[in-house]
Parts: sequence; C-alpha cells; structure tokens
Amino acid sequence: MELTGKQKTFLRGRGQLLDPVVHVGKEGVSAECVSVTLDAFRTRELLKVRVLKTAPAALPEVATQLAEQTASYMTGKVGYTFLLYKPNPDLRNRLEFPVKATEESEDE
Repeated sequence: MELTGKQKTFLRGRGQLLDPVVHVGKEGVSAECVSVTLDAFRTRELLKVRVLKTAPAALPEVATQLAEQTASYMTGKVGYTFLLYKPNPDLRNRLEFPVKATEESEDE
C-alpha cells in the first residue's frame, strides 16, 4: 500500500497537534530507537519523531532508515521533526481517511 498525496496531507494535518513521542539522538537509528518506535505503534498509528541536533545523520536519512526498519510510511517532515504512519487493524480508535465524494455516491 502506498499513500496518496491526499492521505499524506490528511495525516500531516492530524500530526500538527501531536507531541514528539520518539527522539533520535547521538546513537542515531539504533536497535533501541527502533524498539521504542515499534512499542509506540502498538497504541497509535501516527507518530511524531524528533531528530536532535546531536544525531549523526541528517533528518532525511534518519526518517528513511526508521521508516524502513519499522515498516511504516514517512508522511511529512518539518524542521527537526517528521511523521511516521503505520496502519494497525487491532486498534479500537483507528485513523479514518476522508471519503471522496465519488465513493460516497457509489455506495448509495
């Protein structure tokens, strides 16, 4: 599944209100960082990650590495933060993407 531009826009809007849950520091994307990120994905689908100035790699590299190692999608980045999205069918309160007008009329 690849996210569309509209889905990424929706997720970036939802991510505005979030506080960073994961911080990547001088160790970079370590096994511990990946473990913390996967633990956070157990209770939510959208995470905000902050890259500290002491991180050994730049934000785009860190975001790509963490997204690949957690099987998630990077939906946006601003400054030293980025958003990761990973669908979780087991959650009770899942993120619901807006439905297009054409899909609504087909259902009726």
